[in-house]
Amino acid sequence: MRVILLKDVKGQGKKGDLVEVSDSYARNYLIKGGYAEQATAVKINDIAQKKAAADFHRAEEEKAARELAGELKGRRFSVSVKAGAGGRLFGSVTAADIAEALAEAGYRVDKKKIILSSPLREAGEREVELRLFEGVSTKVTISVVAVTQ
Repeated sequence: MRVILLKDVKGQGKKGDLVEVSDSYARNYLIKGGYAEQATAVKINDIAQKKAAADFHRAEEEKAARELAGELKGRRFSVSVKAGAGGRLFGSVTAADIAEALAEAGYRVDKKKIILSSPLREAGEREVELRLFEGVSTKVTISVVAVTQ
């Protein structure tokens, strides 16, 4: 029997997959447990359309990420941080601070896409990687400026 999985099923497939299983397994476990529904021509066509739409949206997101990566490549951004008399920073510069600096320059980048091995704790310049999409990344230079009080 051909069924469409409504949830991930170990050993069978992921949600939305069309799989061929025995009639008894489909009726007694998959359909009864809410893991799958019987495949009909209408439902198979519906899945194909949803998958095509998802692929299209993914391609559009990747295209936008590549364009953003091209614009950001090699750019320099500045982050001002309060510092003591000796130039030592109060706190550190995190991914959220860098995302805010990018937003001020007109680039919307989620802080989760900014890759820092550790927060920036010293004034100066440092190269930071931005992973904008799967397989799309770029590097920008962050200049940490110490502002004394």
